[in-house]
Amino acid sequence: MKRYDLIVIGGGPAGLAAAISAKKEGINEILILERDNELGGILNQCIHNGFGLHTFKEELTGPEYAARFIAQAEELEIPYKLQTMVLDISMSGEDKLVTAMNREDGLLRLTAKTVILAMGCRERPRGALNIPGFRPAGIYTAGTAQRLVNMDGYMPGKEVVILGSGDIGLIMARRMTLEGAKVKVVAELMPYSGGLQRNIVQCLEDFDIPLKLSHTVIDIHGKDRVTGITLAQVGPDKKPIPGTEEEIPCDTLLLSCGLIPENELSDKLGVALSGITSGPVVNESLETNIPGVFACGNVLHVHDLVDYVSEEAARAGQHAARYVQKLSGSAAEQSGAVSGKAAAASDEAAIPVLTEGGVRYTVPQMIRPSCMDDTLLLRFRVGSVFTDCVISAWLNDTCLVKMRKKKVAPGEMQQLMLKKADILAVLNPRNITIKIEEA
Repeated sequence: MKRYDLIVIGGGPAGLAAAISAKKEGINEILILERDNELGGILNQCIHNGFGLHTFKEELTGPEYAARFIAQAEELEIPYKLQTMVLDISMSGEDKLVTAMNREDGLLRLTAKTVILAMGCRERPRGALNIPGFRPAGIYTAGTAQRLVNMDGYMPGKEVVILGSGDIGLIMARRMTLEGAKVKVVAELMPYSGGLQRNIVQCLEDFDIPLKLSHTVIDIHGKDRVTGITLAQVGPDKKPIPGTEEEIPCDTLLLSCGLIPENELSDKLGVALSGITSGPVVNESLETNIPGVFACGNVLHVHDLVDYVSEEAARAGQHAARYVQKLSGSAAEQSGAVSGKAAAASDEAAIPVLTEGGVRYTVPQMIRPSCMDDTLLLRFRVGSVFTDCVISAWLNDTCLVKMRKKKVAPGEMQQLMLKKADILAVLNPRNITIKIEEA
């Protein structure tokens, strides 16, 4: 049984960035476990551009963005195993025991001083939406359709309706149109779109594809193959309004109704999960309630830009490296990392981060000032659309930072920069509150 310093579960953009960061911090015994046939994760099927503007200051496609991180990992000689499914993570003393399997090695039992969770997220399936009707051919999640078109060379259909206006749904509206299909409508249950404004413009408005807000599919027609759907407007209670039904002929229905972090492994390990994000609850170091287990990327909370995933994952890799160095008793003890019983004791003094006035959640959810870097980027999403508003962070009755925004929406992640010196300057800190108010 080989013992590693760090095992990264997931070889997508988060896992790659985390492993690279840890390696650069001096951690050598690293292993990436990836269940797919190649590294890169979901980026391999995202052939549109728009990636890398923050990270590389240029516009790249998904495969190009992934290739740059894969090249870095290979240059640093970070080992990885493909087509390897992680079955379980458990504790073995202070070590983490990772059970996985693949065709070459069979059943693997690996131990690590620390683990980074970077499994990404999955799409919400039709079964979770309770749409009436049979189960005919022609119903796909938007991500499945994206893989069929971009990687396998298959067209799901010719006349398409898309339910949900998440970014993947918007991008697939454009992609299907470019491949010759007719996208009849994109319907969204909420009174606002769940995607980025730039995708609404570039993927729908530029192609004259209608977006119907406060609408949903209430019936699916066809037994062997989809022949059409019934669309209806919904009221404030999200229930269909009688008399607003509209039948739309189509042979394909794409579902873009949200993403869910892949946290079955986290849950089995005993990681505390947020009821809002469905991802782990983490502190300022992106460490979960289990010492030495870190989380980053879409398994933590669903991001809108892969650049943010890479930045967050690099931070997780850095803190995981400090954790290992602390366990090893190296000179890195001065870095502020904590481990074992010290971590649990420090968590007791952690300052909870609360939300108010329309802010849905924050990451991290708790902060230990003594373990912070000089600055901490706190990310969050709002619960509805706000215009001409002020977002602020308060520690007790002290305002730490404030910014004015013309418009914020649930589809776009927001962020505030907190300074360690400002937090340490407040006596008897009780909680940090992130709030949004009218200007």
